Amino acid sequence: MPSRMDGNWRGEVTKKHNWGAMVQSIQDFIHSLNWKYKVALRDVNVSYINSYAKLIDKNHIHAVNAKGKEVTVSAAKILIATGGRPKYPEIPGAKEYGITSDDIFSLQYPPGKTLCVGASYVSLECAGFLAGLGFDTTVMVRSILLRGFDQDMAERIGRAMEESHHVKFIRGAVPSKIEEIEPRQDGKAGRLRVTSTQNGKEIVEEYNTVLFAVGRDACTSTIGLEKAGVKVNPDSGKINAEYEQTNVPNIYAIGDVLDGRPELTPVAIQAGNKLARRLFAGSKVVYDYEMVPTTVFTPVEYGCIGLAEEVALKKYGKDNIEVYHGRYRPVTTRPIAGYGEEHCYAKLICNKLDDERVVGLHVLGPNAGEITQGFALGMRLGAKKRDFDDLTGIHPTDAENFVSLLITRSSGVDLSLPQCCG
Repeated sequence: MPSRMDGNWRGEVTKKHNWGAMVQSIQDFIHSLNWKYKVALRDVNVSYINSYAKLIDKNHIHAVNAKGKEVTVSAAKILIATGGRPKYPEIPGAKEYGITSDDIFSLQYPPGKTLCVGASYVSLECAGFLAGLGFDTTVMVRSILLRGFDQDMAERIGRAMEESHHVKFIRGAVPSKIEEIEPRQDGKAGRLRVTSTQNGKEIVEEYNTVLFAVGRDACTSTIGLEKAGVKVNPDSGKINAEYEQTNVPNIYAIGDVLDGRPELTPVAIQAGNKLARRLFAGSKVVYDYEMVPTTVFTPVEYGCIGLAEEVALKKYGKDNIEVYHGRYRPVTTRPIAGYGEEHCYAKLICNKLDDERVVGLHVLGPNAGEITQGFALGMRLGAKKRDFDDLTGIHPTDAENFVSLLITRSSGVDLSLPQCCG
């Protein structure tokens, strides 16, 4: 990425990305993590059985390993944490020629010209890093970006990716079939013809790789839940549970298999920790699924905690919500030309009925995750707008923009980009 400071340097540096080396490095890291987890389990005398398991009844599990060895395990309490797997659309060629986000970091060849199908955070994150590596990248969007997230922020992310990071978008379109023109071989991607429908019209384009990120299926349909009497949502296949306890009192569930809960790894970890303490250490503390901070790692990061603006308006009413917002110039990326500083933006959504308690915090900019994590504690403790105003900003930082938000959306004042940092 070119720098505004390039004029201060002399000479030429040429760098070329090595896809194979990156994949190997990532796989090595994953293997090291898996080994550490196994060692940690062994150190506390937890038996690890690497097998595919199914419930026989509410107290027994039948497991079969890769070599066909079978074992039956009995337990007073059972925890289901099987997660989910990426979906493929039901169209010709999808499974034969497409990949998912689970495959991208084990791909043995550079993906080349790539189509990311879907508008989830997974799709946008994949598109962002592929474009950053110099690959021709397109995102196909059926309806809206980042369903479930603040739509004002979602559209800002889309504009930033398109205008500053060269990601193309095909809106209002769905693929109908994928055909192979040229097979992949010798460490090189093949050629695929993708036929799609956009606003009733057929469009055809060639790509080297098609990546599907159209949601995930909970891994619950083949693990014998029905034999144990565990109820699931028939539409999603997810488990109904209160405080992680299913309708079968001794069977619990955490993570992506839970119906109506955030599909976030840190959420599953926290919920699991609190459940373990309740079951075995006498704790009564339950996990609070409200005010969960999260970040979308698009080229310009998006961090948030609390309500989306449209959700807050619906919940409290337009007259009872005030939005304080502003654009800002990021400090850490100012020397980098093309980062997209014109898209950096912060906003606080406040409930006027509760002394302007902040019910939503949203930030688009570098290190948005760090900023959101820092403010998350205050948000969970019920911070109000005046609490943000009373904070002393650390200068120069990007986070300090939240202590000086003065412009309200209701005022209609134009959000011009500040000339100074922050």
